[in-house]
Amino acid sequence: MSKGRLAVGRRRLYTILEQGSATDRSSLVVNYGLIVLIVLTLIATVLESVPALGDEYRSGFYLIELAAVSVFSVEYAARAWTACEHAPWRRFGPVGASLRYLSSAWGLIDLIGILPVWLAIFMAPEFKTLLVLRLLRFLKLTRYSPAMRSLLEALYAERRALAGCFVILLGTALMAAALVHLAERTVQPDKFGTIPDALWWAIVTLGTVGYGDAVPITPVGRLIAGLTIFAGLLMVALPVGIVATAFANEVHRRDFVITWGLLARIPLFSELSAVQIAEIMKMLRAQKVDRGSVIARRGEPAHAMYLIADGEVEIKLKHQHIRLGSGHYFGEIAALRQTRRSATVVATQPTRLLALDASDLHSLMDREPQLAERIQIAARAKLGHEIEPSKGDLVGEELASPPSELG
Repeated sequence: MSKGRLAVGRRRLYTILEQGSATDRSSLVVNYGLIVLIVLTLIATVLESVPALGDEYRSGFYLIELAAVSVFSVEYAARAWTACEHAPWRRFGPVGASLRYLSSAWGLIDLIGILPVWLAIFMAPEFKTLLVLRLLRFLKLTRYSPAMRSLLEALYAERRALAGCFVILLGTALMAAALVHLAERTVQPDKFGTIPDALWWAIVTLGTVGYGDAVPITPVGRLIAGLTIFAGLLMVALPVGIVATAFANEVHRRDFVITWGLLARIPLFSELSAVQIAEIMKMLRAQKVDRGSVIARRGEPAHAMYLIADGEVEIKLKHQHIRLGSGHYFGEIAALRQTRRSATVVATQPTRLLALDASDLHSLMDREPQLAERIQIAARAKLGHEIEPSKGDLVGEELASPPSELG
């Protein structure tokens, strides 16, 4: 095989493994297959710990694990081989990029998912105690879940604030332990005789768990316990609030970047300022449609323009059918002119759309005369050129159609 074909194959494999496109069937099959296999091995690991099930279905659990570790090993090797296609690592070359993958967090997670099994099979039986590490394969699901990735990124972004919360919690626990030790050491020396003994009570109380194995009985001790309980509520709420805010900001940032990228590719908005595009983004509404759903029907009023965030649609014109994928758009000038549709638009697969209502666009133009002028200039410039079907613009057909067809 020539180097050129090998490079093309490696790039294709990288695209499949890294979910290069949500409409790529091979990528979807491979990644969903890996997700199913991860979940299956997690279930098998949990059930295998039940003695009755472990003894009865031992061979079945073994075959599942052997098949899974074989697939994950191939995946591990494939990701190491294709690491040089990862943009930040391309400058390091094939070997350097592979080493960076192997030492990265993702590489270590993938390694932990397979190493204990191979050690138990080929080296020493005592490594079977490490098989519980198979449960760490749960972390592999983070690769396929934007929400989980956003949560990890939020935790990393707020790591200093969370570390500060931990320091405050530790200091509060030590203070509560010292106070309850002074109040209870004479009446309960076995439970509060030393500060380390009292520290256990302080930790479970601040954590709002309250096992009840150690309870203050003196009036002063109970007062300290009450104050510790209130402090615990604050200690729990503080990191929860930090993580929740950071997670919401991370999700908003990711959606903002995706939406901004879509808008920036539309010639109609390409000359607008950042502030003007931000105004448009506030008016966008997300819409999910199933395969076969009609998005726009021939003859109905054009009340919105659409951006395809993910999926594919088919525009059924009179003389041809046009398919549009992620990043394409249709109906933007029709939203300005509010004409009638001259074609039917149908989703060929589950699709996510961003819709901008014509009324919202017109109200924005009324408030911003400069924005209205730029949009009108961009629209006239576009209408002065031949519409390219490959760009997926339905409006050219809509506006060029005679009135008899538009009715």
